[in-house]
Amino acid sequence: MPFVSVRITPDGVTREQKSRVTADITETLERVLHKRPDRTHIVIDEVDGDNWGYAGMTTTAYRQRLPEQPS
Repeated sequence: MPFVSVRITPDGVTREQKSRVTADITETLERVLHKRPDRTHIVIDEVDGDNWGYAGMTTTAYRQRLPEQPS
């Protein structure tokens, strides 16, 4: 029974994108490792940027220091 844990920040991530990630991971485990999809578990944890540290600061603070991305 494969169990895959994915941790992301929720910024701009849609339900459809999470569904696609779940399907793609499940398909990869089936194709590469011959694991049954009905026994594969995927958990997506959304971690607020204030609760995720990166480069010695919270992700929220780190992103605030980045140049603005064009739309």
